[in-house]
Amino acid sequence: MDWGTELWDQYDIIEKHTQSGLELVEKYVKFVKERTEIEQNYAKQLRNLSKKYNGKRSSKDEPDCRLSSYQAFLDVLNEMNDYAGQRELIAENMMMNICIDLTKYLQEIKQERKTYLMDAKKAQQNLESTYKQLDSSKKRFEREWREAERAAQYAEKTDQDINATKADVEKAKQQAHMRAHVAEDCKNDYAAQLQKYNKEQNNFYFNEMPLIFNKLQDLDERRVRKLGQGYILFSDTEKQVMPIIGKCLEGITKAGTSVNERNDSMVIIEQNKSGFERPGDLDFEDFSQAINRTSSDTSLSTPKGPMDLLAKNRGKNFWLFSKRSKLATSSFPPFSSPPAPSPANGIPSPKFGRDTLSYCLKEINKTVKPRISSFRTLRRSKFTPDKVMPTVTEDFTHLPPEQRRKKLQHKLDEISKELQKEVDQSEALGKMKDVYEKNPQMGDPASLASQITQTTQNIERFRAQLGKYETWLAEAGGRGDTLRYKSHAFNNNGSHDIHSPDGAHSDESTPDTSQAIYAEFDDDFEDEELTAPIGTCTAMYNFPGASEGTISMQEGEELEVVEGDKGDGWTRVRRNNGDEGYIPTSYATITLFK
Repeated sequence: MDWGTELWDQYDIIEKHTQSGLELVEKYVKFVKERTEIEQNYAKQLRNLSKKYNGKRSSKDEPDCRLSSYQAFLDVLNEMNDYAGQRELIAENMMMNICIDLTKYLQEIKQERKTYLMDAKKAQQNLESTYKQLDSSKKRFEREWREAERAAQYAEKTDQDINATKADVEKAKQQAHMRAHVAEDCKNDYAAQLQKYNKEQNNFYFNEMPLIFNKLQDLDERRVRKLGQGYILFSDTEKQVMPIIGKCLEGITKAGTSVNERNDSMVIIEQNKSGFERPGDLDFEDFSQAINRTSSDTSLSTPKGPMDLLAKNRGKNFWLFSKRSKLATSSFPPFSSPPAPSPANGIPSPKFGRDTLSYCLKEINKTVKPRISSFRTLRRSKFTPDKVMPTVTEDFTHLPPEQRRKKLQHKLDEISKELQKEVDQSEALGKMKDVYEKNPQMGDPASLASQITQTTQNIERFRAQLGKYETWLAEAGGRGDTLRYKSHAFNNNGSHDIHSPDGAHSDESTPDTSQAIYAEFDDDFEDEELTAPIGTCTAMYNFPGASEGTISMQEGEELEVVEGDKGDGWTRVRRNNGDEGYIPTSYATITLFK
């Protein structure tokens, strides 16, 4: 069934229906555009939300960056940012595949429909023109036929009139014959016009209009089919990104499962352990024997002894690390002069009554067992009563002992790495100089002199820094386990000077402090005991490891984890053959030992 056969007389209905179909396409395009705007605004708000709570990129030195809960929250924010990117992709694909495509198609079918409607109007105008010609010929035939009948009647009446002359009769008959001939011509013309109109009408209703209606039907069906495809794309566009969105949500779930409360507690201990010992019990000091004297020994009133003075502060406790120590220490006035000497029997003189408390406190301090290395270090710690920010020193003495050792060890490792880089560069420059000397056409050896000199100076500077920090680490009670390296320095003549410090501080020093901490050792240092792994990992992707300090890996390869991610996105791993290097944390599935 088609429109040309069944709806041959419903031109207005077909025109209205096709126009309504075009309006539906426009309405759907507008709907999808508003949906893309919603998606874009949603993605923008998600990105702003992620950026708001992510803040500045946390450095690996910040205390919270090593906490699993903190890292998990950063992973959640990163996954949410990726999720926002997928929402933006949905909006972009909908705009490209639905809005733009349907808008272009809509313009095409509008033009096509306009052409068909113009053809229909043209056919209808042709039929109307033919009908007008038919009607005109019909009216003419009718008029001429009536004139011919009147002329014939007049001729017959004249012929019967006895008074009419023969000339009048002949004239009337000629007039009637002429009218009859004109009427016959009009009749033939009317018949021809009628035949032409019937042919045109038959062609209009059975050929032209059905063909146009069928073309409009095909256009409308193509429009409906295209619109249905647009509906499907509306769903498929979102389905295409669902796997990635699912991975984002899985990443959030994985971040939640990676939270290790026990590990966070250990990190807090490691970061904040001061190394101080707990204070011991105060010893009882009996001052009663020193103050049981008679009042006759002095002309003044009985002085208040140490216990009497301490009784004023009986309700006050002295705390080393809390805010109460500020109250305790600030409750006594400062004394610019030392306590007065006491008589031979140890009793303080009454005239120095204001210094008695200072004397007693000093006596009490003598009985307190030493619990920290020095009170100078304590005053520099973050527990200072006056809350003044400690001055950061190069030797990290502003930190507690445990934290100072860690900082010094970390600094030693950094200096050792930089020193190794300079040593490698020096070795390369020396080899290049040897090549230039053997093959002058390849280059001038003198052109490398400035670089060799600069590299040598850098090596000496790093060695001096290394020795300085190893000395401080030894003072702090550390082992000085720095990264070992093999040093190949070059003199100005290109000869090799090999220095291989073992990184351990020696108590036996020579007057030359720059060389005191370095000791030559055998080249078999590679056989030293390897660091115990803290976990395993499996590579999810291939990694070329082209950068310095990295290591290549293949998908599915299993490696040992030597050092975890410090918040910079890199994890140190080791192969079974002993090769070590860094890989991106996100490129592997990591399992840490408990």
